[in-house]
Amino acid sequence: MSRIGKKAITVPGGVTVTIDGQTVKAKGPKGELQFIVHDLCTVTLADNQVSVKPVEDSKTARSMWGMSRTQIANMVEGVANEYTKNLQLVGVGYRAQMKGKLLNLALGFSHEINYAPPEGIKITVSKPTEISVSGIDKQKVGQTAAEIRAYRKPEPYKGKGVRYVDEYIFRKEGKKK
Repeated sequence: MSRIGKKAITVPGGVTVTIDGQTVKAKGPKGELQFIVHDLCTVTLADNQVSVKPVEDSKTARSMWGMSRTQIANMVEGVANEYTKNLQLVGVGYRAQMKGKLLNLALGFSHEINYAPPEGIKITVSKPTEISVSGIDKQKVGQTAAEIRAYRKPEPYKGKGVRYVDEYIFRKEGKKK
């Protein structure tokens, strides 16, 4: 039995959730999102709480139960408060800046990298070495931050690269004579 799926999702003030068949829509001050729940789950809204239940007792239904509940909870949280991922550039000459809607990155290559964020994602550069990715869709925010990080992952010897602010880089010792 899913421990996550059993929990009801409390809808905060200022957020409205509507259920139309298998489609769940959440609308809040930051925007609007929708999610189509798998056929093996049913969703009900009662007393400002959304609950998800499996239709049958199969492994697939239990998997979809927990996943659907988490997706709906992330939607409700996202339209109430935006999700944010912070990245940090470590290395001599590594810098970032916004050029219009494009993120311009200098990461030690012979060329600069221009990254166009997907729709619904806002990228801000507070310092030349700090990037903030924010939006209401948790999956899009995480994917965008991972794509930016993938241009130059942190390496274990000097720690140079693009890393998450709270990420720990396991450092290795270099060669000795």
